[in-house]
Amino acid sequence: MLGLARSMLIYHMIPGRQNRLRTLYRQFVSTGDLVFDLGAHVGNRTRAFNALGCRVIAVDPDPDCIRILRTLFSRSPQIEIIPSAVSETVGRVALSVSERHPTLNTIDSAWQDDRENDPRFNAIQWDNTLDVSSTTLDALVNEYGLPAFVKIDVEGAEPRILDGLHHALPALSFEYLPGALESVRACVTRLSALGRYQFNWSPGESYKLASIEWFDHFALESVLATTAAQAQSGDIYAVLEQA
Repeated sequence: MLGLARSMLIYHMIPGRQNRLRTLYRQFVSTGDLVFDLGAHVGNRTRAFNALGCRVIAVDPDPDCIRILRTLFSRSPQIEIIPSAVSETVGRVALSVSERHPTLNTIDSAWQDDRENDPRFNAIQWDNTLDVSSTTLDALVNEYGLPAFVKIDVEGAEPRILDGLHHALPALSFEYLPGALESVRACVTRLSALGRYQFNWSPGESYKLASIEWFDHFALESVLATTAAQAQSGDIYAVLEQA
């Protein structure tokens, strides 16, 4: 539980983080909007969406994270907690768990193998494997409705999640790693097949968009290849262009 205690400290206790998150998400959501938080972990993003008056579907496959989410939000009527992974199919998947670094829990074995060969992840060890349920973005949309925003942070399974989507979402974000830009390309290609999107990015835990301008997918790839973008991980933001 030391890893989760560290996550609680980092994501909930550092002054100013919640305010920055809310300022960021106000650009995408309004009071009453439906939001999906996929890979909710210990709920810092769920907390921010809830503070903005959104209805939040918080999804995570880790039983320890689910216990924390239920402890934090069981009395919040606008939050529903779903103990599940999200992938391209409904069924069961294997979740690799890092006890010391639970933010790196993953259902994607290829992503895990790549990280084990990445010197930036030398200190990371996956200790356990759990058999967990899996749903899809389509299934969530069918059950809860089309969300105004979807946050995806699932350690390499982002392309698999988008493969399980056949609706053009108004707005979403997904994580990127400097050493895994092929995953970004797969995500952008899938989104571009669903609708015409513009993109931006937010480095690290800045909770700010890096550019005042939005890019098409070709310009995004050029931006992510720059030294500044390659210095650290971050999130890609995508917004569907209005017809």
